[in-house]
Parts: sequence; structure tokens; C-alpha cells
Amino acid sequence: MSDNTAPVKTSRPNVILILADDMGFADLGCTGSEIQTPNIDALAKGGAMLSAMYNCARCCPTRASLLTGLYPHKAGVGHMGANLGTPAYQGFLRNDSATIAEHLRANGYATLMSGKWHVAGDFEARNVDSWRCGTSDPAPARF
Repeated sequence: MSDNTAPVKTSRPNVILILADDMGFADLGCTGSEIQTPNIDALAKGGAMLSAMYNCARCCPTRASLLTGLYPHKAGVGHMGANLGTPAYQGFLRNDSATIAEHLRANGYATLMSGKWHVAGDFEARNVDSWRCGTSDPAPARF
């Protein structure tokens, strides 16, 4: 047996989406901040940094838009969580609004979701290979 630790070359890129709550564009070292963010800076240096994503006032619609590529109300999450009785404001991703993970998985990628899902609904129905965070319950904690 040989100790071959060289990385395996692949013709397809890895895809990582990072959405951080309460962080501005200029809060990263790679965008000129005095705040040191070496790990994020390394990811940015080794990949494509997309800078034309505009967030909504609330996190749920922003996540829905990032995950689907749609305006939040087209994805079914035009507001924070609550079902307001219309398809645009049902409080969870519409079944006809596929996420980027679903598109990638259909093309042979393994997918992982880590952290805050926060677009309500049944997480398992979204067809992601695994989900690693503290709980499998997508409902927000109540205090």
C-alpha cells in the first residue's frame, strides 16, 4: 500500500454557499475589513466570490432567494415564517421552487446543509443528502 495523499482531481468544482446573519459585505478580511477572517479569506481566494446577492430585511426571505435563485415571494417565503394565506407568503418553500442543492444533486453532486435552515416546511422533503446541525427539527425554538 502506498501513502498517496495527493488530492483527487475532478472536472467539477465544489460548490459552497455561505450565508451569515447580521454580517455586512465589508465585514470580511477579503473585502478590506480590519476584522481577520482567515478561513473565509482562503475560501474566497481559492474560488469564485459572487458579490451581487442582495438580502431582504428578514433572514427567511433572503435564504429562500439564495437557495432557489428566485425572488422570495416567488419561492413562497415572502415574509418571516408565518403562513399569510397566499402562495407568495405561505411561510415555506413552494414545491415548484427547487433549491440549488436539488439541482446539484440531480447532476450527481452529494449535498449537505449545515446550520440554520429557516425556510420552514418539511426539511426532509427537500431532498438533501444530509443535514448537520444540533437537531432535525426545522421549527424554531420557542422561549
